[in-house]
Amino acid sequence: MGCVGCSGVSGRNPQPWLVDDELWWRIEPLLPTAPPGHRRPGRKRALEDRKVLCGILFVLYTGIQWEWLPQELGFGSGMTCWRRLRDWSNAGVWQRLHEMLLDELRATDRLDLSRAVIDSPRSGTQGRPKTGRSPVDRGRPGSKHHVICDATGIPLAVTLTGGNRNDVTQLMPLLAAIPRIRGKRGRPRQRPKEVYADRGYDHDCYRRQVWAKGIKPVIARRGTAHGSGLGTRRWVIEQTIALLHWFGRLRIRWETRDDIHEAFLKLACSLICWRRLRTTLR
Repeated sequence: MGCVGCSGVSGRNPQPWLVDDELWWRIEPLLPTAPPGHRRPGRKRALEDRKVLCGILFVLYTGIQWEWLPQELGFGSGMTCWRRLRDWSNAGVWQRLHEMLLDELRATDRLDLSRAVIDSPRSGTQGRPKTGRSPVDRGRPGSKHHVICDATGIPLAVTLTGGNRNDVTQLMPLLAAIPRIRGKRGRPRQRPKEVYADRGYDHDCYRRQVWAKGIKPVIARRGTAHGSGLGTRRWVIEQTIALLHWFGRLRIRWETRDDIHEAFLKLACSLICWRRLRTTLR
């Protein structure tokens, strides 16, 4: 089958939503055997999980509406895929997949926690929860994707808030959301040595909170001239955000339910990690 780990941007894989064997071997053990509250746990589902996952990825990559998912693809109906995405997200599948891939990246020396970089791009929205009128986009409603990555651009954690939320309010939640990353002998790593951020995070009280966690804050000061050189370290977060927003379903938030959009965000982070890992495994 096609490989979901290959870069769709490069055009090398015209069907990146097809799940390859290597990725499926990692995902399948994480899936629950039956959705919570299922009346007949022993009943076999009409459509196998792997095909439904392909349907979920088709929606994520293309941005198509659930009800428009082509039946001829054999991935089931959009509602079937939506329900399975909801159930798997509630079971913590995407978070565990992301953590597993981060462990593998660290084991292969592809993860660099000498520093982390943070940013909060805005996403247009048609949904309701976790949205707000943006103060920098003519008051248009929207959501924000708050992203933190390692020194090479690998996404470590992501959160979702309304577009009116100040970026700096998610600095500490993002640092706390970095999982305990294993893959090496000894204690798991969770804290980067430094965290880089732009002027939107320039608040001394938050600097003190970051220092208290044993992390050095490297944050641009408001009112200072550009050209400080911090951009040479922060550019990787722009790359990570570009990869996230290359997924059609993340550019504009169509989901009314914030948990479904967050599920797509975590799944996209896992796919970016998987794409990076596959270059090591080849």
